[in-house]
Amino acid sequence: MSKTPDSAVRAYIEQHRAAFLDDLAEWLRIPSVSAQPEHAADVRRSADWLAAKLQETGFPTCEVWATPGAPAVFAEWPSDDPQAPTVLVYGHHDVQPAAREDGWDSDPFEPVVRGNRLHARGAADDKGQVFFHTLGVRAHLAATGRTAPAVHLKLLIEGEEESGSPYFRALVEERKDRLTADAVIVSDTSMWSEDTPTVCTGMRGLAECEITLHGPDQDIHSGAFGGAVPNPATAVARLVAALHDEHARVTIPGFYEGIAELTDHERELFTELPFDEEQWLRIARSTATHGEAGHTTLERIWARPTAEVNGIGGGYQGPGSKTIIPSSAMVKLSFRLVAGQDPDHIEKIVRAWAAERIPAGIRHEITFAAATRPCLTPLDHPALQSVARAMGRAFEQEIRFTREGGSGPAADLQDVLAAPVLFLGISVPSDGWHAPNEKVELDLLLKGVETTAYLWGDLAENWRDAH
Repeated sequence: MSKTPDSAVRAYIEQHRAAFLDDLAEWLRIPSVSAQPEHAADVRRSADWLAAKLQETGFPTCEVWATPGAPAVFAEWPSDDPQAPTVLVYGHHDVQPAAREDGWDSDPFEPVVRGNRLHARGAADDKGQVFFHTLGVRAHLAATGRTAPAVHLKLLIEGEEESGSPYFRALVEERKDRLTADAVIVSDTSMWSEDTPTVCTGMRGLAECEITLHGPDQDIHSGAFGGAVPNPATAVARLVAALHDEHARVTIPGFYEGIAELTDHERELFTELPFDEEQWLRIARSTATHGEAGHTTLERIWARPTAEVNGIGGGYQGPGSKTIIPSSAMVKLSFRLVAGQDPDHIEKIVRAWAAERIPAGIRHEITFAAATRPCLTPLDHPALQSVARAMGRAFEQEIRFTREGGSGPAADLQDVLAAPVLFLGISVPSDGWHAPNEKVELDLLLKGVETTAYLWGDLAENWRDAH
């Protein structure tokens, strides 16, 4: 009796499960902490290890790409079909710092299986989610009888995502001709829960600035001069107070210009998720929700732009009183951006808005950090539908859609390569990214393997149909 493709994939995965987990454990033992200079050699060793393992998997091209920071790994496996779409998989091989004294129950770089969970730094973020692509492509080949993937498959595995990706965009721009793709798969995300598998369709962008106000050349006596010269601390307070209106909408002119509004269908999909607002508030350590009127909590954190005060200060901060007019004051602001917003435009309008509200006699400086663009893939995009179908086959249930409120380097890939970004992750919130006792659920890890085994054939077939 012949096996169905699904049963063939599952049989192959089960047959190779032990060796796959042994290899992953070996990689997890390398403390590739990009933020700590003493681990620079370990990050390089991690890159070399992965390149060798990808070559062993079957990728004919495996290279370690140097950057001014930590190295990245590039691999490529062309399809036998010259008309097949090209897919680039993104992930990272560096990890967050970790030490036993941080609260770990065991050595963070000595993987331990407890029950059906693999504990180690990087198990979920992101080595486990990178590594499931190795067994997934082999299962794809075994089940279909192919000698090469159904798509032109490329991997770009970064080495300093946990350090803010300072050189990533420059690397993508420099290597653009090697990275050209029709779609990008990011495997550095999570699902809603074990019982509710989901696909993320987009992430917000980020623009950050610090505004410093200078008044008198030094702190001066509030009795001798108060009420007669401008106070930088008061000016900062007024600036912050003017940032939102009574409906929690950002008041900066042009801030909402061109944004992609939620459709009724997208709002409906958000409501289908089992969101427990009271539990969410407990996680947030807050007693009440707040935000832009007319939108739900999920809409506010996933699909609406925001302006937040991250820090504010000025004047005397010590015990007791010191009756002065301070010489300076400052505020740090961050703006989460949604599809349709341009960070360059945001910087321009913020500068103009602040300049109009700062009184005479106060000088100001505004410094913007490097920005991250938002990314969003339409629900009807054929590549997104392929990801959802492949995941649905693996999990044997309907896949729902989410977004993420944070930001990441995925937007650089979208921006430079002009390709849609899809998110394929199997981690769950309880995995404890960046925390002690980080883990990955082994059943979900193997569902990631299975998803990719189905994905490449589905994507190739439906890409041709759509084009």
